Amino acid sequence: MKKIIKIEIYHDGEFYCARCIDDLDIFSQGTTLDEVVKNIKESITLYFEDEPSDLAGFDRNPSIFSMMDLGEVHV
Repeated sequence: MKKIIKIEIYHDGEFYCARCIDDLDIFSQGTTLDEVVKNIKESITLYFEDEPSDLAGFDRNPSIFSMMDLGEVHV
C-alpha cells in the first residue's frame, strides 16, 4: 500500500506546473507556488473521485511528496 504520491514542480517560464511522477496521469498549474500546490491537491482529489479503483493501491489519506526544479547554478 503506497502512502506517498510523488509530484514534480517546475516553472515553464510562465506558470508553475505540477505533475505526478507515479503512474497517475495528473497535471496542474498556477501562477504562484501556493496556487500550484492548492491546484495539484484539488486535482489529485478529483482524480480519485473519478477513478476510485486507482485508489486501491494507496493509503486512504496519502501524503504528497514534491520535488522542485530550482534552475541552474552559476558557479
